Amino acid sequence: MEWDLPKLFNRPAQLTDASIDTERVARRISAYIYGNILVLAALIPVTKAQETVGIAIVVGAALSTFLAHVFAESVGQTLRLDRTLTRAERGGELRDGLPILTSAVFPSVILGIALIGWLEPRTAQLIAELVMITRIASISYVISRLRREKVTSGTHWAAFGLAVVATIIVIIKVFLTH
Repeated sequence: MEWDLPKLFNRPAQLTDASIDTERVARRISAYIYGNILVLAALIPVTKAQETVGIAIVVGAALSTFLAHVFAESVGQTLRLDRTLTRAERGGELRDGLPILTSAVFPSVILGIALIGWLEPRTAQLIAELVMITRIASISYVISRLRREKVTSGTHWAAFGLAVVATIIVIIKVFLTH
């Protein structure tokens, strides 16, 4: 089977015509971007002396952010609904925050490859940082698919803009906190 990239990018966002809960999707996209930015911010200050703990720093940043995010969103949802959340709603909040945790997977694997000696640590760190910026930029394609819009030059510019804005945010965070 040959790859048809325009068809791949422009296919429907889901297999069925069932409606998408846009609020839930928006929360997951928000968590995805937030998690990727914070993992990228955790990656940047990792130095050669810390290369063996780089994975712990990345996983720790993702895990602590996930816990804080789920806690904050659960409290916020309790206020929005004006009642205690049900078990299913709490599970939904956990699920909506999972993109924060998944943001640590690729950089951890890349840093792990350096840890076993297949890549130089600085090369691995740079690759991991580029992967994170690419993940953030790619969200414009996901949004286009969710809206059932075709990928256009505007989508590509939005991806570039997301990457630039996220990079600026990370630079500010690293400058102010490290």
